[in-house]
Amino acid sequence: MTQNSAALAGKIDKFQIFKAKEGSNISVDMLGACVELKYYESVLSNTISASAIIVETGFTDRTDEDGELIRGIVDTLPVRGGEPVFLEFEDAQPEPNKLSFKTNDTALYVNRLRGLDPGTQKDVYVIDLCTREFLANEQTRVKKRYDEKISDNVRTILTEQGGIQIKKNINIDETAIPYNFIGNQKKPFYLCTWLASKSVPVISIEGESNVDGRGGAAGYFFFENYEGFQFRSLDKLLDKKRDPVKKYIYTGNESYPPEYNGHITSVSMDRDIDLQQNLALGTYANRSIFFNYASMEYLGRDYNIVDNQKDKIVNAGEHDIAWVAPAFREGPSRLMNHILDVGTLPSGNTAKEQLENRKENPTKPTWDAADTMVQSIMRYNQLFTIKINIMIPGDFSLKAGDLIHCEFPLLTTDTNKEVNPESGGIYMIASLCHRITPENTYTSLSLVRDTKGRKSPSN
Repeated sequence: MTQNSAALAGKIDKFQIFKAKEGSNISVDMLGACVELKYYESVLSNTISASAIIVETGFTDRTDEDGELIRGIVDTLPVRGGEPVFLEFEDAQPEPNKLSFKTNDTALYVNRLRGLDPGTQKDVYVIDLCTREFLANEQTRVKKRYDEKISDNVRTILTEQGGIQIKKNINIDETAIPYNFIGNQKKPFYLCTWLASKSVPVISIEGESNVDGRGGAAGYFFFENYEGFQFRSLDKLLDKKRDPVKKYIYTGNESYPPEYNGHITSVSMDRDIDLQQNLALGTYANRSIFFNYASMEYLGRDYNIVDNQKDKIVNAGEHDIAWVAPAFREGPSRLMNHILDVGTLPSGNTAKEQLENRKENPTKPTWDAADTMVQSIMRYNQLFTIKINIMIPGDFSLKAGDLIHCEFPLLTTDTNKEVNPESGGIYMIASLCHRITPENTYTSLSLVRDTKGRKSPSN
């Protein structure tokens, strides 16, 4: 058995706040004042973030422009929001993993001060940090019309001149099914999240696509992790060709078998099965009614896990997606009404081309909502069917969207505990928090998957 000491304190190598003045080199080193640092990622969040608890006790001997000794950073730097922050920190693994935000493109910014507890001897407060893109998103609106592939348009929205102009890495899974739309003065991140629910990957998890070019099931996530911005298909995130990046086991102590990367210090079940909620969300069967105002017709679309998903998608767990009792898979448990987008924004570069394309099939919807929308609604709900929260010794190599392999003990009277074949296996990291204090470093993970049963990693 291996002993894990990685929960020992990590190290903050840099924490420097610059004055919010263009071209200013005035800064304060906050290393001596930071008593806790937390870093966050989530597949449901468009950007990363961080927060730091600051305790000021006259830790700096820097003077201001008038030669006065600086004691309170908030009022004398001053900190008013938007100050660039260079941050760098690492875990306590045998080979430390370092997260670095100390360039103009990756720097974090002061978003908010809260919990300020001023005093004559010390000031205690929390600084919330965000990315440049988080703030730029509030100042940017998308106005133009966009045609054809959603994946190409997402990249354009994120990088085009006059827009949010992201310079970080952008990882996008190619989409099928063209979709024409107008920005309508929406914020870039809002649009990308909206488009994610309308996206279908080109190549399926088996490496094949249908006649119309679509591959797996509809549904994407748009989020940021340490590697950059991600516009990823749910099918690709759960692709069986993706091996888990790490393996962890819960043993009740700090020892673990050598084939694992570390031990789980604590575990809690956030959500296992909530049948009533799943029925309300239409997770197993739903019915959508689409109204085509051009033909004045209604189109009913029934979608269920047995006929439409069984053996057609890859699960994170070993069990089939249709694992709920058969009686509760019969008949739609959720009814939805939609109006089809017909006759708006037909394809074409000129008005003449658009009119010609419109004449070919005047009642054809602009987008295949009848198939795509019901797929994505069901798939999003399924992915969060099982949710487990675990804590491990700090490991900063993990990222939101990664797959990890976890093992939990089987309830038995045998002193030689076996692993549970139902709760163990592959999970996707939905969100994470890295926490550093002077005493220890931990990583909290929120793990999700759609079915039970251990699916062993391929390696």
